[in-house]
Amino acid sequence: MLHSAILEEPIAASGDVVVTRSRIGALSTTDIRAVEAIWRRLASANPESPGQTLEFIALWAETQKIPEADRLFVVGEVDGVPVALMPLHLERRLGMLRLYRWMPGAHVGCNAPVVDSAKLKAMTADQRSELWSHMLNTIRGDIVYLGHVPELPHFAELGEHISADFLHRAEFTSWENANTTQRSKSRRKHDRQQGERLDALGQVAFAELGNADGLAPILDVMFEQRAARFAAMGVRDPFAPPSIRDFYYRAAARDSAVKVRMHVLRLDGEIVAVRFNIVAGTRMFCLISSMSDDPRVQTGSPGKQCLLRVMQTVFDAGHTSFDMGTGFTDEKRHWCNVQIPVRQHYLPLTPLGSFAAAGHRAWHTARRRIKEDPRLLAFAKKVRAVTIRGKAAPAVKDEAAD
Repeated sequence: MLHSAILEEPIAASGDVVVTRSRIGALSTTDIRAVEAIWRRLASANPESPGQTLEFIALWAETQKIPEADRLFVVGEVDGVPVALMPLHLERRLGMLRLYRWMPGAHVGCNAPVVDSAKLKAMTADQRSELWSHMLNTIRGDIVYLGHVPELPHFAELGEHISADFLHRAEFTSWENANTTQRSKSRRKHDRQQGERLDALGQVAFAELGNADGLAPILDVMFEQRAARFAAMGVRDPFAPPSIRDFYYRAAARDSAVKVRMHVLRLDGEIVAVRFNIVAGTRMFCLISSMSDDPRVQTGSPGKQCLLRVMQTVFDAGHTSFDMGTGFTDEKRHWCNVQIPVRQHYLPLTPLGSFAAAGHRAWHTARRRIKEDPRLLAFAKKVRAVTIRGKAAPAVKDEAAD
C-alpha cells in the first residue's frame, strides 16, 4: 500500500542549489522495487554506511525473511523530485508497540537516510522539519527510532536526538601519508617488535580476497574465532543465528551484488586473523574482525599485525576511507584520524510512541553514563558477572563490529 502527503511550501535559496517555490511531498511503499530507481538516483558515490546501499538492504531483507508487509520505504520529495529515502523495518514490541527502525541494526557502524545532501542543505531548518514531518505522516506506527545517525547539519531536524557514540575512520591519501602522520617512532618500533615475534612462530602470509575468490571457508574460520571470543567474554554471539550467517555468506558469494573484501593473515597456512569488509565507492567498511585465541599465536598480536597490513594495502589501492565502526578500541586509537559523532533519533507518532521514546532515552543515557565512569562500569561488570552465571548476556553493539 502507498501512502502520500503533500504541502506547498516556499523554500529559500542557499548555496549552489536554488529553489524558489516548491511543493513538499512524501510517499511510502512496502515494495523495494517501486523505489529502486529513486534509490539509485539518490545514492551517494561514497555512502556513510553499507546500510544506505540498495544491494545491502535488499539482501538483508531477503536473508532475514522480513515479510514485505513489515518493510517500509519512505520517500520525501520537493517539486515532485525525490530528495530523501528511509528504508525501515517494522518490529512489534510487547505485543502492542509498532516500532520502525533501520533493518541491519548493529551490524553496520552507522546508518542514515539516503539523501540529496545538496538539496537538503539548501533548505532552511523549518523546511527540512516539514519534509521529515510529511515523510512521517505516511507511516502507520507508534514510533520511528533511527539509531547511530551521523551528526550532520541536514539531519538536525530529524526528530529528537541524543548523543550516542563516535564513528571511527582512517582517512589518508596513501599508505605513506598514513604511515608518516599516524605512526609515531615508538609506534613503529612496537609494531616491528610484534611482527618479529609473529615471524618467529612460522611463515606469515597476508592476502586481500574478493567475491570471486571463494570466501566461504574463510567465513567458517572467522565465525568460529568470533564465537570463541564472545564465549570468553560471556556475551551472546550476534552472528550465531543461521539467518545472520546466511547474509554474510550470501554477501560474499561469487554472484553477489555486494562488493566484499576480506583480509586474511595466515601463520604456516593456518588462518590467525580475518577482517570482513564491504566496499562502496572509495570507502571500505569493516563489519567483522576476528583472530585466533591460541595463546601461542597471540604473543605475536595477529589482529594488530593483520590491521597493519590492511592499512598498507587499502590506501595505495585507491581507497580514501577505512571505516572501523563505533565503539572505542586501541586499534581505532592507533589508526583512526577521523571521529564522527553519531546520535539516536526518536520520532514518536503516538502517545505510546512518546512513552517508549522517553523510556529508551533514559535507559540509553544511564547506560552511556555507566560506560564513561570507570567506577560505575566496574560495578556494572560485577553485577553482570553474578547475573549471567550459567547463561550468556546480550551482546553490546560495538562488540558485534569490532
